[in-house]
Amino acid sequence: MNSPFLSIIIPAYNEEKRLPRTLGQIFTFLEKQSYSSEIILVENGSSDRTLGLAQDFASTHPTLIVIHENKSGKGNAVRRGMLEAHGAYRFICDADLSMPIEEVEKFLPPALDNYDLVIASREARGSVRYNEPTYRHWGGRAINLVIRALILPGLKDTQCGFKCFRAEVADKLFRQQTLMGWSFDIELLYIARRKKMRIKEIPIQWYYGTDSKVNAVRDALRMIGDIFRIHINAWRGRYDLKP
Repeated sequence: MNSPFLSIIIPAYNEEKRLPRTLGQIFTFLEKQSYSSEIILVENGSSDRTLGLAQDFASTHPTLIVIHENKSGKGNAVRRGMLEAHGAYRFICDADLSMPIEEVEKFLPPALDNYDLVIASREARGSVRYNEPTYRHWGGRAINLVIRALILPGLKDTQCGFKCFRAEVADKLFRQQTLMGWSFDIELLYIARRKKMRIKEIPIQWYYGTDSKVNAVRDALRMIGDIFRIHINAWRGRYDLKP
């Protein structure tokens, strides 16, 4: 079987309310495209019907692959999906679909060439945010300021949940990933920069959801600890080893 052009990786934790709508919109979009594709949904740790709903959907959609991962953590779910994927381009897609799936075209050739990974940005010039409370916006900017100061200068939005990798880049980066929680993308971007990979940040349309799982204070504190773990890993040469 030929490898698909695009793999969409969806980490899913307690997503029974949002999942049917999200999968429906993604498949409606993909059915109109000329390129081949697959969806890899990785469920881990859910206490609701996420896994069962995904499996029911897969029974009528053969390009949907559902994986139950025993280990918890969003980073772990994304890593499992990326390493199981077969696509030439591999796209992380949050289950809330806060970025319309049609925006994925911005991440792919021929719209975008000559980059190793492309990250969605809610802060790049031309981006549009909808319905986001002021406190949430400035809280996010404060977190990004810390990230830029401590580890990733110049990147305006590292935590948006939509990112695209060329296949060979994904294989290299995700095999060296050590953080399995919320900060996993900071580590991946740090490793990519360390390896002098080409990173492109592009503006998107983004819609705030009231059922977001992000806790600004808790997650910011964890993130700061994870940033120091990344620096320790780098000092020990962890990222210089061949994956």
